[in-house]
Amino acid sequence: MNKMFSHLDARGGARMVNVGHKPVQRRRAVAEGKLVCAPATIRALKKNALPKGDVLTVAQIAGIQAAKRTAQLIPLCHPLALNHIEIRFKIRRAAIEVRCTAETSSQTGVELEALTGVSVAALALYDMCKAVDKKMRIEGIRVVEKIKE
Repeated sequence: MNKMFSHLDARGGARMVNVGHKPVQRRRAVAEGKLVCAPATIRALKKNALPKGDVLTVAQIAGIQAAKRTAQLIPLCHPLALNHIEIRFKIRRAAIEVRCTAETSSQTGVELEALTGVSVAALALYDMCKAVDKKMRIEGIRVVEKIKE
C-alpha cells in the first residue's frame, strides 16, 4: 500500500480504505459556505417574493437529502448511518450563509457529509434565486469543525 495516499493500493490503483479495525466513535463535523447575491435578491427572499417559492425550505431539504446520499456521490466514500443532519441559514445584506452540521457514530469521519450538505443547499439556493439574480456566486465552502469522541 502507498503510505502517503490511503486511497491508493500498492500499484497505485484506487481503493476504499478499510476502517473495520477502527473503533466506533461519536463524530461530528460542521461545514459552511455562502451564496453571495445582490441585496435586492435578499429583500425578495425576505418578502417571500421569489418566483420559485419558499427558497430556504427547499434548500434545507436539498442539503439534508444530499448529505444522506454522500456515499453515492463521492467515490470511495463510506456509507454512514447519520444520527443527525442540520442545515441552517443566516441572511446577510448581500449573502446567505449556509451551515451544515452532520453527526454519526461510526469508524470514519462525517466531514464529507457536512460538505455535501452545504454544497447542495447552496446550489439549491442558487437555483431558486437565479431568475432574479444573474451574478450570484457560491464561495467559501469549508469544514470549520471536526470532532471525534
